[in-house]
Amino acid sequence: MLSIGIFTRTFPRDTLGERLDAVVAHGLSQVQFGLTDIGLPELPDEIAPTTLSTIREAFAERPVELVALSGTYNMIHPDPKQRSAGLRRLRVLAEACAPLGVGIVTLCTGTRDPDYMWREHPANGDPEAWRDLLQAMEVAVAMAEEHGIVLGVEPEPANVVDRPAKARKLMDTIGSDHLQIVMDGANLFHVGDLARMSDVLDEAFDLLGADIVLAHAKDLVKDGQAGNIAAGTGRLDYGRYLRLLQQAGYNGPLMLHSLDEEQAPTSVAFLRERLAQLGTA
Repeated sequence: MLSIGIFTRTFPRDTLGERLDAVVAHGLSQVQFGLTDIGLPELPDEIAPTTLSTIREAFAERPVELVALSGTYNMIHPDPKQRSAGLRRLRVLAEACAPLGVGIVTLCTGTRDPDYMWREHPANGDPEAWRDLLQAMEVAVAMAEEHGIVLGVEPEPANVVDRPAKARKLMDTIGSDHLQIVMDGANLFHVGDLARMSDVLDEAFDLLGADIVLAHAKDLVKDGQAGNIAAGTGRLDYGRYLRLLQQAGYNGPLMLHSLDEEQAPTSVAFLRERLAQLGTA
């Protein structure tokens, strides 16, 4: 059954416990969490045992499930030293998964832009960019296999894996159950695609539906790199998106993000209404 979750960063608070209290107050019980929420880098050089204990206790004291950890870094940064550092820090996060009781880490496949990993770059389509992604992903997946976790990647217009077909190629090339898909309907649309809403969504699920480990819920105002607004406030066909998730057999949460705390009640109500229409609420 599809459910509703949310990124903990939606609720700016002084402590993780207070963030989780806000999640509960909104009637939710599943979250995606990033270490930036407790003042650390998303991928730190180390995580102190006391920090792991604090996180674990915050969740244990509340009816909130930690579903996924954010582990994004630029996997194809043009500087090899940056790529190596990202992999080293990813291992730190992978080692933290068992103590935290979480089995999913989300990744960003990256861009050749040296300054911002969510910005498109002409060199993303070069064979060398794909080669660097495969080299990094092979190491990352070996870590995932070692620690019994799943890495989740998604097609995003600004990244080297910018379309479902490239995500399918990546999955088939790596060939591991420890690499799966984060599906985000709002990230599927390049310039000129919005008029093909149904076809774009259908193609994505035809290619990737069997490999979805997590689903995100936000919206878009136009095609291209514009999928960063609250669910229910844009143009994504949520009826079709949710139906395709259901038909694909995905039974996890829809993780709300790209919204302010003030928007959370409206987006939660929007998703509940759409799920009720599917008969899954």
